[in-house]
Amino acid sequence: MSDKVQTLRLDRLLANMGYGSRKDIQALVKFGRISLDGAPVTDADMHVRVSPDLSSRMKIAGHPLDPPPGVVLVMHKPLGVTCSHKEAGPLVYELLPLRWRARKPAISTVGRLDKETSGLLLMTDDGALLHRIIAPKSNITKRYRATLARPLRGDEAAALASGKLMLEGESKPLLPVSMDCIAAPSLSEPVVQVTLSEGRYHQVRRMFAALGNHVTALHRDSVGGLLLPAYLDAGKYRVLTSDQTASIFAG
Repeated sequence: MSDKVQTLRLDRLLANMGYGSRKDIQALVKFGRISLDGAPVTDADMHVRVSPDLSSRMKIAGHPLDPPPGVVLVMHKPLGVTCSHKEAGPLVYELLPLRWRARKPAISTVGRLDKETSGLLLMTDDGALLHRIIAPKSNITKRYRATLARPLRGDEAAALASGKLMLEGESKPLLPVSMDCIAAPSLSEPVVQVTLSEGRYHQVRRMFAALGNHVTALHRDSVGGLLLPAYLDAGKYRVLTSDQTASIFAG
């Protein structure tokens, strides 16, 4: 999350947060529907500091202000939804409040999970933070739980850790990946945990395909030092504090 605190006109800020047009905001002010620090706002042109505590200081029609710009969310992405603004079918953005989908800058996913992958998904309107998280030099790890179609041979962990595994259609080997068995490898559908620092297209599925296996279920439970909260049901989200956001880089 950026340390820089912006100052914006109230009507522009609230319009960008999806509360309506500037005329709509001016009407809310006129009828005393906006308050700041317990006092009615009387000037829609006033400048306000856009800091994280603004949502606890300002109310709109008696309700706390939505998280101001610089918001970071963790979502438990369910199966069957797509991390896209444009594709057909259910989208992760439809799991957010309607007003949030009109925000400028828009809330975007930090990387993607494919339609058939569940788990921890980060979302933010902070472009600098987004790029910092996904930048290769940040070396942010991601941990997944994968269910496989066939028993393990026994050499998979070494192959993944070698830094020599090649994906089909690529000319650069994968960086080392760690793998641990969660369920007995002899099971007909073993479950493994893998931790990787890259984010190649469908990487987990493709690397097991390169090892002669097939991923039948995939779930991400951590990004960096941030764990998916156990209480967060599929399809739900929460706003991260600055400390929780910082934990992403502590893993």
